[in-house]
Formats: sequence, structure tokens, C-alpha cells
Amino acid sequence: MNEPHYLSDLAPGQRGTVRALGATGAMRRRMLDIGLAPGTEVECLGRSPAGDPSAYLIRGAVIAIRASDGHDVLLRSR
Repeated sequence: MNEPHYLSDLAPGQRGTVRALGATGAMRRRMLDIGLAPGTEVECLGRSPAGDPSAYLIRGAVIAIRASDGHDVLLRSR
């Protein structure tokens, strides 16, 4: 089975560990503010009925992130 490489690749119920952020500027700052720093464990809790955004459990908080933004979060390979 292929492991997800980006946050947006996680399916509901899957977990991953942040390796790096590809976002820059204000979006990078927002991701860091919500706890998406290297080494952070994340879990996809589900997707909206339309498929985007998805809900992620990040450091005890549930955060909705669009797939286009989640593609800027690189996950560690296992």
C-alpha cells in the first residue's frame, strides 16, 4: 500500500507526521499557527459532503483545510 505523501492525500482515518511545509507567506504562518510544524502528528477525520475541505485532528483541535492548501504539507514516509 502506498503511504500518503501530502496532507491532502490522507483518507479519513489515516494518520501522518508532518515533514515539511511548502507554503510561503501568510499561508505558511497560518499553518504554523494551527500547529502544522515538522514532527506534528495529524489525522484525517473526514471530508465534507462535497469532498473539500477535509477535517484534521491537529494537536487536539479539529481544523478544516482545503485540498489545495493540504498539498503544501509534506508528510514523512513510513
